[in-house]
Amino acid sequence: MNETSSKLGPRWLLTFSGLDGAGKSTQIELLRGRLRARGLETTVVWVRGGYTPFFTRLKSLARRAAGRRLPPSGPGERRSEALGRPWVRRAWLAAALLDLAWLLGVRVRILRRRGRIVLCDRYLVDTLIDFRLNFPAEQVERWWLWRAVERLAPHPDATFVLLVPVAESERRSDLKGEPFRDSREVLSARLAHYRALAPRSQCTILDGSQPAAEIAATIAAAIGLPPSNADAHQSAA
Repeated sequence: MNETSSKLGPRWLLTFSGLDGAGKSTQIELLRGRLRARGLETTVVWVRGGYTPFFTRLKSLARRAAGRRLPPSGPGERRSEALGRPWVRRAWLAAALLDLAWLLGVRVRILRRRGRIVLCDRYLVDTLIDFRLNFPAEQVERWWLWRAVERLAPHPDATFVLLVPVAESERRSDLKGEPFRDSREVLSARLAHYRALAPRSQCTILDGSQPAAEIAATIAAAIGLPPSNADAHQSAA
């Protein structure tokens, strides 16, 4: 578990990583509610290399400008064919890393200087796993640009990794109607990567199969928030 301060305050950076459907977004919203009740301002930042809101807008603009010459978003034959070209793949990865450098090295730091608590939905470990699975031949983590992003990215005050069994991830993704759900094989590989990488990041690993209120209470305790009334009722039950 992270060594965290007993008093949460402005400028904190809290990150939530883990398997699809493990409850990251739910826990972020529950924590935001607790912090809002204490008068603390928060900003949620989506961090996933190649899929940040800014990078997604850039890709949309590029598609409109290029017309049918660029493949549509999401997995598909045309996209796979385009990224099968080494120069296209490396250009895409470089652009994604530059976007992360700006997002984490500039925007997140500015938000913290303005006194906001930043809650990151995914962080560098999630992007690293994406790149390992989708572009294994590139070995992106050896690129100088990846190492630069790691140096620029602020060190989180607390990191939470939520994990669920593969079958549960599939079930929850189906309930949410995820359009591009990973295959069982890819989910199993992701889970193995998270379990291997998590100990290096001094994170708090959480069982996403547990009740959401119970997980939320664990997160609150880890960052020094006092128990809520809901926690008290749960303990009494």
